[in-house]
Amino acid sequence: MAKKSIADVDVSGKKVLMRVDFNVPLDDASNITDDRRIRMALPSIESVLDRGGSLILMSHLGRPKGQVKLEDSLKPAAEKLAELLNRDVAFASDTVGADAQAKVAALEPGGIVVLENVRFASEEELKDEAESTTDEQRAAKKAFAEKLGSFADIYCNDAFGTCHRAHASMYTVPLLMEGKPKTVGFLVQKEIQYLNDAISSPERPFIAILGGAKVSDKIKVIKNLLSVCDKVLIGGAMAYTFSLAQGGKVGQSLVEKDKVDLALELIKEGGDKLVLPIDTHCGDEFKNPDCNKVVVSAGEIPDDYEGFDIGPETAKMYADIVKSAATIVWNGPMGVFEVPPFDAGTKTVAEAIAESDSISIIGGGDSAAAIQQFGLADQVSHVSTGGGASLEMLEGKTFEALQVIDEA
Repeated sequence: MAKKSIADVDVSGKKVLMRVDFNVPLDDASNITDDRRIRMALPSIESVLDRGGSLILMSHLGRPKGQVKLEDSLKPAAEKLAELLNRDVAFASDTVGADAQAKVAALEPGGIVVLENVRFASEEELKDEAESTTDEQRAAKKAFAEKLGSFADIYCNDAFGTCHRAHASMYTVPLLMEGKPKTVGFLVQKEIQYLNDAISSPERPFIAILGGAKVSDKIKVIKNLLSVCDKVLIGGAMAYTFSLAQGGKVGQSLVEKDKVDLALELIKEGGDKLVLPIDTHCGDEFKNPDCNKVVVSAGEIPDDYEGFDIGPETAKMYADIVKSAATIVWNGPMGVFEVPPFDAGTKTVAEAIAESDSISIIGGGDSAAAIQQFGLADQVSHVSTGGGASLEMLEGKTFEALQVIDEA
C-alpha cells in the first residue's frame, strides 16, 4: 500500500493542510501531561517548514461531539508546538470561521497555524451513510470540508490514530481537494510500512501475540492472523474464555460465557497454530499486589481466585517461541501488567521480543504502554501510535482515509 509521501511533493511557497493527532492528555489546569503525540508529528511538520512551505494543522482533542468545550481546546497543543519548534505558531479560535480564514490568509512561507478542534464542528464526525443523517446535514458536511480544503494547495494525513475513521478531516476533505496532491506524513507512512506491508509479506517464522480482556474484541484479528501467521500466542483475560471452552475451571476470572462456542471454533480452526497458556498466576483481589496469590495449571483456577497473568511456565514457553521468530506482532498484554507481580508474564514476553533479531511490531494501546513501562520501546522495530487503528489494520481492513491518498 505505497502512498505518496509529503517528502515527494514540492512544498516551496505552498500551503499544506496537515491532519495531525494532537489528542494529548490534559490536566484540570489544561496543562499537557504527555506531549508524545505532538513530538511524533515534528518530522513531517519540520519537513514542510524547512522546504519553504507553510502549514495549517488540524486535529481533534477529546470527544466534544460537535460542542465547543473549553477543556478540549487545542490552544495548549499550539503553545506546546511553538515551544518544541522554538518558533511562532498562530492559533485560530475556530476551524473554518473568520479567525481561521484570516490566520490562513496571513500565512507566509515557513509560517504555521493550528486550527481549533475539528470536533467542535458537528460535521466532522457525521456519518453520511447513516439513515438518520439528513440531506441538509450532508450538505453542511460537504461545505465544511470544502472550506478546509480551500485553505491549502496540498493535503497531508499524518494522524494514524484516526485513520480508521472516515471523518471529514480524514476523508471528505482530501476527497474534495480534486487536482491537489494528497499525501501521507512520515508517521502514517511508517505505520503502513510495518502494520500493512510487513504483515502482507512477512519474513518467517511469523509469530503473533494477542492479549487483552475479550475474545470478542480480537476475533477478527485472531482469524486474520491465523490465516497468515505460523503461531498465534494467546494471553490476557481472553485466555480464560478459551479455557472455559475446553472445560476448565476459571474461578472468578473475567470470561465471556457467550463466546465459548466462538472460542471452540477458533481452537478447532487454529489447530497447532493457536497456542494457549499452560499455567496461570492467580490472586484473590483485583489490582491488590498484596492479595493472596497462587500459580496453577491452566483450567485449574480455584473458585475464590481470579486469573491475573500467564504463569511462569507459559511465559518461558512464549519467550522461547518468540526467540525463533523473524517477524513478531504483539497486541495486548499478558495480564494486569500495571500491578506487580502480575506484570511478570507481560515483562518476560516483552523482554524476549526486545532481545530477538526479528522485525517487531507493537500494536498500540496497552501493548505500547507496557513496552514503554518496561523501558524497551527503543529495542523494538515499531511501536504503533494507534490502538484502534492498528487493531483494524491487523484485521486486514481497508481504510477509506488512506484510499483517497495518492499512490506513490
